[in-house]
Amino acid sequence: MESKKVSQGINDFVNDNIQALAQLFPSVIKDGLVDFEALKEELGQFEEVDKEKYELTWSGKQGAKKKAQEDVFGRTLNYIEEDSKHAATTENLYIEGDNLEVLKLLRQNYYGAIKMIYIDPPYNTGNDFVYKDNFKMNVKESEMAEGNVDEEGNPLQRNQQSSNRFHANWLNMMYPRLKVAKDLLTDDGVIFISIDDNEQANLKKICDEIFGSYNFISNFVWQKGKEGGNDSTTMRSHYENVLLYSKTNSKDLNLINLDKKDTSRHILKDKEKNLVKGIERNENEGELFQLINLSKQKDYNVNIPLFDGTILKWNSYAPQNTINNWIKIGKIFVGEKKVPYVKSFLKDELNGQKPSNIIEQKFGTTKSGSIEIRSFFGNKDFFSYPKPSTLIKRLIQIGSQTDSIILDFFSGSATTAHATMQLNAEDGGNRKFIMVQLPEKTDENSEAYIADYKNICEIGKERIRRAGDQIKTEVEKHNSQLKEGDELRTIPDIGFKVFRTSDTNIKWNMVDSLGQMDIEKMTHTPDLVDFNLEANDIDIVYEIMLRQKDIPLSEKIEQLTEIGKRTYLYGSAYLICLETDISEELVNRLAAIEPLPVKYVFRDSAFKADIALKDETFRRLKTLIERNSGASKKTYTVEFI
Repeated sequence: MESKKVSQGINDFVNDNIQALAQLFPSVIKDGLVDFEALKEELGQFEEVDKEKYELTWSGKQGAKKKAQEDVFGRTLNYIEEDSKHAATTENLYIEGDNLEVLKLLRQNYYGAIKMIYIDPPYNTGNDFVYKDNFKMNVKESEMAEGNVDEEGNPLQRNQQSSNRFHANWLNMMYPRLKVAKDLLTDDGVIFISIDDNEQANLKKICDEIFGSYNFISNFVWQKGKEGGNDSTTMRSHYENVLLYSKTNSKDLNLINLDKKDTSRHILKDKEKNLVKGIERNENEGELFQLINLSKQKDYNVNIPLFDGTILKWNSYAPQNTINNWIKIGKIFVGEKKVPYVKSFLKDELNGQKPSNIIEQKFGTTKSGSIEIRSFFGNKDFFSYPKPSTLIKRLIQIGSQTDSIILDFFSGSATTAHATMQLNAEDGGNRKFIMVQLPEKTDENSEAYIADYKNICEIGKERIRRAGDQIKTEVEKHNSQLKEGDELRTIPDIGFKVFRTSDTNIKWNMVDSLGQMDIEKMTHTPDLVDFNLEANDIDIVYEIMLRQKDIPLSEKIEQLTEIGKRTYLYGSAYLICLETDISEELVNRLAAIEPLPVKYVFRDSAFKADIALKDETFRRLKTLIERNSGASKKTYTVEFI
């Protein structure tokens, strides 16, 4: 019988890359393997001249690359209902766990689905936290890699001491996370990364490598405060950086134009007439325009005829023939002061102009970020140097659409979630957020710990709850005070589902590893055969769904009580049958479901020793679904665990 198991693995990075390579260069994939010599020839490299090339390297880089491609076995996300808010309707997610692990767990569901990522990672100042992944080298290994000691630990003579390990640990943390995160972005997706001068140069280098230097869009300069910080021994720092990269070619990227054009120099007075003679038509009569001084560059001597018969002689950046054409269409303006200007018509003032890469203090400062979070927690300092929601809202306006998914996998105090909800309330959008944060413990002497917030996740979740309630109150107040011409606002999605990384709930491939089924054990304690202790059905359903493509974790789970006590429909499309006994009558009910699911998942053990029933169930349901979908390509629509 042709049947398929639900895969224990979630990601197959290497095979995915091979398949992508096969699409570009079919001739280099031979029997599923890459012919690297053929690949070099496809890239125009017919002879290796020198192994040296321009790149950033550091101790542990190969390990970081391998880490990015490793799958996550034996791990899952468990649903935490008691911490969630509006769980039945929300499309937002909050996930507690190591962000590299979480990114890999989300890769199947959200591959190519995230429009915008914002992260505010540790700045590597020497005092902040750096994730300790398994590939991080110990002191001796790093010293050896840098050439400071030999294998016996004896110091080697060097001209100067390298600080490579300090930066290498940070790079080893960032590289695999950015590598996996790229897979989650849509083709037109973007990533914003806050950073200061400690690692800005290194961050840009690894982003150039991961996203491509041609996909670098800008280094935003955020003016974080008027006074500046005294954390430097030489001078006060007034700014931080926000790097912006796109997933695809940045030349094809259309960022949102949200800055109003300068109207300070528009001619709005009717009494101020254009003194230029020779205007044949003025198609833009009455429209706003900005004046640009004709003599910003003095490359040409030109003559401009005026209505009083005089000729205005001027040094211009445009030649005479161009000036003559501009006069005909009314593009040259000369007012009473007899200074010539070129009209730059504002045909699309509502859409404005492209955003500036200088983010001014009006979009929030470090101080306003601290005041903002203190306002939610009784004026107590629960979080150091949080970003203001106004800053993140600005970035979301630039880098997303109204229905985008926004991901922050260093979510900290959950400012990105707050900003997303706030912007939705203001413009009626339906953006969704996914927050990911490691549950770092708060210091036992901190105000947060004393207030019973034992880790950062507890602060972030509570901030989202309180910010959401505040936004709801503001919308309701606005709607109760509507004036003529005002629009009714909609309360945005202020809920979120909480998930937490955990060990697997499923005993994957137990039958294969044992070589046979224990029929007696399956009859009396079937759950012990398939699932781990304390596993519940909802978490098992979510774990199975982590292995499906293009279906978000925010979808609804329905219990189909008319079918069985342990049968669930996920996202109105995936049927997960966890019943301990499969009968022909049950299969008949499953086959009659309308609309028909796109996939059925059963427990292997539920068929006991009835191989014929399992075979018939597989073939019958598979045929039904393929007939319903048109069977455009061969695909397994029935799987087993």
